[in-house]
Amino acid sequence: MTRERTSLGSVQRAFEVMDLIGELDGVGPTELAERMDLPNSTVYDYLKSLSNTKYVTRRGGEYYLSSYVLTTAGKMRYRNHLFQVAKPEMRRVAAETDELVGLTIEDQGMAVILHQEEGNHALSLGTYPGARTPLHTVATGKAILAHLPEDTLDEVIGTESLTKQTKYSISDPDRLRSELAEVRRDGYAIDWDEQVVGMGMAAVPVRVRNEVLGSLGIIVPTGRIKKQSRRDELLNYLDEMEDTVSVNYQYGT
Repeated sequence: MTRERTSLGSVQRAFEVMDLIGELDGVGPTELAERMDLPNSTVYDYLKSLSNTKYVTRRGGEYYLSSYVLTTAGKMRYRNHLFQVAKPEMRRVAAETDELVGLTIEDQGMAVILHQEEGNHALSLGTYPGARTPLHTVATGKAILAHLPEDTLDEVIGTESLTKQTKYSISDPDRLRSELAEVRRDGYAIDWDEQVVGMGMAAVPVRVRNEVLGSLGIIVPTGRIKKQSRRDELLNYLDEMEDTVSVNYQYGT
């Protein structure tokens, strides 16, 4: 049992090393050892083992995640049925609205971008598929949160203060629960300045047989989302897109 625990701990530590390599976008063994508070020899062992896999590569004395990580992630996304059926509709809506359209899923209590389509006037946010953010800080995340089972919702929100991305992010769990009740009632979520100051979003959940698969959002500058007429236009696009995606998910090939 002790040997098994040691092996599992080593696997977990290896993934921690990979996470830090990815976060720093390249790092030498000495800096890595300092950041992880580990002996240099231990870090060298992990780096040597990881560089013998497809996932880590060494260049000029520093270690990087290899492009094989992208290969694996791209394969996962391509095989995702929600991505397959949503992509054509997202492309159409991005072209017709000239905005940024996003597809978000929940993973381990975080909002994860699965896909984006850019219109001609889309905000340039530097976001990308795989980017993660707290669910409660963005409309696409709230659209998902509002329809999660109560026990799952309790795990994600908890009772302590929530992480703030900006000074406008909701940090009070009770206030968030109240807003999520409104999202369930209205069928959509709206936010501005909570994830990025100057960015707003309208979002709807994608649900099939009462299961929330993810959410669709249209991202715009705060000034546009505050205009009721523009907000109504975006919500009409989202409702139509969600209907099409839900039907195609269930009955499309």
